[in-house]
Amino acid sequence: MILKIVKYPEPVLSQPGEPVTEFNDELRKFVADMFETMYAAQGIGLAAPQVAVSKRVTVIDLSMGKDPAQKLVLINPEIIARDGKQYEEEGCLSFPDIREKVQRAWQVTVRAQDEFGKWFEMDGEELLSRAFQHEIDHLDGMLFIFRMSGLKRDMALRKIRKMQREGTW
Repeated sequence: MILKIVKYPEPVLSQPGEPVTEFNDELRKFVADMFETMYAAQGIGLAAPQVAVSKRVTVIDLSMGKDPAQKLVLINPEIIARDGKQYEEEGCLSFPDIREKVQRAWQVTVRAQDEFGKWFEMDGEELLSRAFQHEIDHLDGMLFIFRMSGLKRDMALRKIRKMQREGTW
């Protein structure tokens, strides 16, 4: 089932997600719905707060559904190591039409649980590293516009306010 993606300034986007404690069929159905929603929106990552669920759940698929082996589910994730820097353009499904360069670590190691509750660690570099950091930021209530320079953030917020006035946001 395709879920509704909420847009900024929806309050759930700015709140830290609650840890997941029950790993059951309901959670696995939610994860499947998140993938379906992400693919329908042509994204590579989606966090539970973006579909108005304040839980520490995120899905990532850099192949956008073309390679099932690239589907990643991270539940209760945390970044346990960072290295290097990259400054690349990012977008966000909760900020349609807003794209801007953001500084992130070049490489990260994450520790998370899968949809069955099993803990694992995984390294990501470049785009995967950015996806990990972007989605985990969502779970922490941090939005990518607050990682932009002040000038770029102000421009993005003005654009959003204009679109809200025009009824296109």
